[in-house]
Amino acid sequence: MKLSTLLSVKSSMGALDYLSNFCTVNKRSKRKPMQTVEIKVKMDCDGCERRIRHAVCSMKGARTVDINRKQSRVTVTGYVDPNKVLKRVKHTGKKAEFWPYVPYNLVSYPYVAQAYDKKAPAGYVRNVVQALPSPNAEEKLNWIFSDENPNACSIM
Repeated sequence: MKLSTLLSVKSSMGALDYLSNFCTVNKRSKRKPMQTVEIKVKMDCDGCERRIRHAVCSMKGARTVDINRKQSRVTVTGYVDPNKVLKRVKHTGKKAEFWPYVPYNLVSYPYVAQAYDKKAPAGYVRNVVQALPSPNAEEKLNWIFSDENPNACSIM
């Protein structure tokens, strides 16, 4: 083939490729929302911490990784799937679970059965349904001390 024939075929192929980009349907993957994933992992030494940090930092979408060995807590922030983060941490050979604790001051009944945990870090209790207040508990208190309630407290 002549050089001029090759150039014309190549230029027409480039034009066809350019036009085909407009005709094809590209599947766009939905971007995961920015979120924070907290995981409880027992870490004994710097090697354990380094292994977990390396496993999680190499994930696509992970922005920051914060490890608190004293609390056995790993916090990952970024565009990641929580289940994939948990799976990646478990793949290091460590026992891992999602962070099961909430701050002590956010719970109405911290000493209810199964909420108090001796292994919990200071200031935290286990997140159980019985420890949380009922959704309309505040409305009941407002009604008890309301001016419209004829049986309201007379001390007010």
